[in-house]
Amino acid sequence: MRLSELLSPSRIRIPLTATDKEGVLRELVELLVTGNGAGGGGGGGGENTRDDVLEAILERERQFPTGIGYGVAVPHGKTPALSSLVVVAGTTPAPVPYETVDGEPVRLFFLLAGPESCAGAHVKVLSRISRLVRREPIRGRLLGARSPEEFYTVLCEAEVP
Repeated sequence: MRLSELLSPSRIRIPLTATDKEGVLRELVELLVTGNGAGGGGGGGGENTRDDVLEAILERERQFPTGIGYGVAVPHGKTPALSSLVVVAGTTPAPVPYETVDGEPVRLFFLLAGPESCAGAHVKVLSRISRLVRREPIRGRLLGARSPEEFYTVLCEAEVP
């Protein structure tokens, strides 16, 4: 499963406008729920879906923050509010304070959520994101993208074997 199969320009926001961690998480969850991000999974569930997904993400953050370093965070959670795994992404113009393994703030975000039944795919996507963003040239191009379409193009090119 490729990241480019789970993401589309409609699931990417450039720029994210929030300036703090919780604001970014709320903005990404909103994109997941409304921006074609429901992925057939509880689609358009509105307020309840949004609240359930946000709570799953915040609960995971309380257990162990998802800042993986390199200026990247991959917030994620499991919730029955969605019927399939959904991924959204975005960048911020300025670094956002975030608990990370290297202590650095974050500008590049990938958020994923889905039901417990997608746990295997969930782990594979986390691993794929981690491998991708460790490569500085790719990370730099994703951060430099000026539109969701450009971000998506960089992602597709990075995944070509």
